[in-house]
Amino acid sequence: MALGLKSDFLQLLTERGYIHQCTDIEVLDLKATQGVLPGYIGFDATADSLHVGNLVSIMLLRRLQQTGHQPIVLMGGGTTKIGDPSGKDEARQLLTNEKIDSNIASIKTIFGNFLTFGSGSCDAIMANNADWLDGLEYISFLQKVGRHFTVNRMLTFDSVKLRLEREQPLTFLEFNYMILQGYDFVELSKRYGCVLQMGGSDQWGNIVNGVELGRRMANAELFGLTTPLITTSSGAKMGKTAAGAVWLKAERLSPYDYWQYWRNVEDADVGRFLKLFTDLPLDEITKLEKLRDAEINEAKKILAFEATKLAHGEAAAKAAADTAHEAFEGGGKGKDLPIITSTSGTAVADIVVQLKFAASKGEAKRLIESGGVYVNDNPVKEITATISAADADTSGAVRIRVGKKKHGLVNFNEG
Repeated sequence: MALGLKSDFLQLLTERGYIHQCTDIEVLDLKATQGVLPGYIGFDATADSLHVGNLVSIMLLRRLQQTGHQPIVLMGGGTTKIGDPSGKDEARQLLTNEKIDSNIASIKTIFGNFLTFGSGSCDAIMANNADWLDGLEYISFLQKVGRHFTVNRMLTFDSVKLRLEREQPLTFLEFNYMILQGYDFVELSKRYGCVLQMGGSDQWGNIVNGVELGRRMANAELFGLTTPLITTSSGAKMGKTAAGAVWLKAERLSPYDYWQYWRNVEDADVGRFLKLFTDLPLDEITKLEKLRDAEINEAKKILAFEATKLAHGEAAAKAAADTAHEAFEGGGKGKDLPIITSTSGTAVADIVVQLKFAASKGEAKRLIESGGVYVNDNPVKEITATISAADADTSGAVRIRVGKKKHGLVNFNEG
């Protein structure tokens, strides 16, 4: 039993490495043994998809539901119009109401893969803070809520302090974000009986604000829990690659490329990521994280399959695994490999960028110079090299490889 905790929920979070900080963990643990515990995490709708950087929060909600409690997904239909200054160097571009609503509808399909929505006591709810924030009368709101916040303390928050230290502008609009986030917790407590807010470690100050605001405004007993900052063993931020964000929607990133992201994690991260991002039992994970050298690749394939299965379904995960096997071990061309159409005489460097194997043409040229780019398994030796339909095999395609792990196909349109 983890740290003497009694509830299945907090035991599970502790054993799998989710907990960084928690307010009154003993009292929260007791509450989690006494009935259904509603808890929430907020997500702003700045794009039509979430990405791997959001995944630990999504998995927290999944763990809450798996242990018999109720997850609440709070979409920031209101706060998206302001922008969370946490981790940002500049003000966020403001979106129209129509774009925000469209993004929320798109994001809900992602949560449908991880959570069960419905009307049962443990079924997930998706709420939208625009329902209460859009109708606020600002002066009366400041009188009722703003008086519980001191500017002195707000200036100590990392989300504010870091921006000021970097001499980056922080608008008064953004400065209000933490007040509105605290108010969200109070509203969710009143509307849904929500007692727990969760989030990343950078949200600790905002979460504690909400806990305290609930006590002052409604004498409510609320709790906060944060996860550690999830980085790779080399210190890189989760969810970022040279080609861009690792999106959770197939329209943004194919299930095959998503599978490849997890297949290519660092050896030292396999066990930790299996605990955080899959449902595999802990005893099985313990066996897998003991694998070394070439054997660790089998554990990475399991991680890739299980993570892809959660995000895109079992069929997509199997198809991605089959495509990877064919491309890497069978010497063939799996049907889900990235494919582009080009014309004869296109520079290989341009092809590498179009396949998203490099973020820029300059990076692609550097890959060529280092001997890391192959056409039909032959190394490309000149940065000005081109390909044409004459390089295609009998299927009409040219195989492009960058390093050992990135494979793509080029078809030719000569019309």
